[in-house]
Amino acid sequence: MISRRRFIQVGLALIALPKQMVLASRRLFKNRFQVPMLETGKRIDKDVYFDLNIQSGQSAILPNQLTPTLGINQPFLGVTLRASKGDRVHIKVKNSLDETTTLHWHGMKLPAKADGGPHHPIVPSGTWLSEFDIIQDAATLWYHSHQIHQTGRQVYQGLAGLFIVDDESAKTLNLPMEYGVDDIPVIIQDRDFKKNGAFAYILSMPDRMMGKKGQTVLVNGVINPVLRAKKSLLRLRLLNGSNARTYHLSFDDHRAFYIIGSDGGLLEHSVKVNSLRLAPAERVEILLDVTDGEILTLKHNASQTSSGMGMGMGMMSRIMNQNKELVIFQIDATGVQKSNRSIPNQLTTHQLIPMSAVSNERLITLQMRMGPMMMFDGDVFSINGKTMDMNRIDEVVKAGSVEIWTIENHSMMAHPFHIHNVQFKIISRSGGVQGHELGYKDVVLVHPDEQVKVLIKFPEFSDTKTPYMYHCHILEHEDRGMMGQFLVVKST
Repeated sequence: MISRRRFIQVGLALIALPKQMVLASRRLFKNRFQVPMLETGKRIDKDVYFDLNIQSGQSAILPNQLTPTLGINQPFLGVTLRASKGDRVHIKVKNSLDETTTLHWHGMKLPAKADGGPHHPIVPSGTWLSEFDIIQDAATLWYHSHQIHQTGRQVYQGLAGLFIVDDESAKTLNLPMEYGVDDIPVIIQDRDFKKNGAFAYILSMPDRMMGKKGQTVLVNGVINPVLRAKKSLLRLRLLNGSNARTYHLSFDDHRAFYIIGSDGGLLEHSVKVNSLRLAPAERVEILLDVTDGEILTLKHNASQTSSGMGMGMGMMSRIMNQNKELVIFQIDATGVQKSNRSIPNQLTTHQLIPMSAVSNERLITLQMRMGPMMMFDGDVFSINGKTMDMNRIDEVVKAGSVEIWTIENHSMMAHPFHIHNVQFKIISRSGGVQGHELGYKDVVLVHPDEQVKVLIKFPEFSDTKTPYMYHCHILEHEDRGMMGQFLVVKST
């Protein structure tokens, strides 16, 4: 005779069995999710000192093979830098490579001499010191090579990492903040590989024309990683670190999540969504509730990809098999503990800049010249009809001024447009401004035949000799000329 208690236990086990079988069937990935090492520097009051080494190495990305890679303080990619608003950072960068490179602090408001653009080359065995005060609010920024004509290749090899800025206001919001536990960096990149395990960079004319898009996705340098969640509320800091691919991200069970931050920091209010678009160099912070203990997969929805291309480019993308669905990474929440963090509605308040403060307007036109010789011509990619020239200043801006830039795309494919030293607001675009584009931005995706207007308040930094850059952040387009320069000078 079976006891009543045993009967109930067996019944409950049988009820639980189907869910266990379903969860087992969802375990697609086995590789451990890697969290980049956190570097907070050496602190002396408000001065924070970082020592970075740009180095080469070998990384076990593929099974039973080693891939030659570049990294910062590690073999592949960079350590995560973290500092706070009000800090003065001193970053000493040593170049241990046998080629010249740079490090650019993408999204940071800072003096031109500290920016790390192409005017700040670090020769082999050389060092460069970048010093600046952090004057902006909490945000997920990043850093990467910006070597003239070599940015795409050097970033592809691994010269990129996150730079997290904190502030006291954000700490009061009860958001997940424990790095690597419930505050998770997610650097998404796509790569191709040669048979010997080395990265396969530019292999064809489409790689040069459309930008390099690989068919294997890496997250923090790992293929098919699974994050074993420890807490029921996760903060994911998503960075599109790919050279050219725009991702359309959603979870396989179509669950909702909350956008709380964009390129330049927190939104005013959290936004509930089921999917988001992330162009090259864009960042977005999301809150994800995994209390249900499920196993879920973040995917790139390939059907959305061709919407940002003209007919010719969309057809070529399909021919090159660049629109297939891509799996990004998995989250295994079967062992989570209840989080004591929350999903706030109100996050912060953004400064309202009246239109009466606008002192100037500029038109930025992005262009691609089509034709049979475009693979070889040096002036295929241009801005306002001009290709990048290190010796030419394209625009002059007054420090502290407010401007509207209208960015027009006169080409057959979408371009993510980036401006150094600023965080702007998108004030008009086709379809309206929504999702993470409601926040402060330093990158905006501009579709074919689209016109986007952004409102910019320039910081008070000025320098009559050292320019900042603006450019397409498809790195192959930037390298081939779709970049310009502007000076910020004192207002008279």
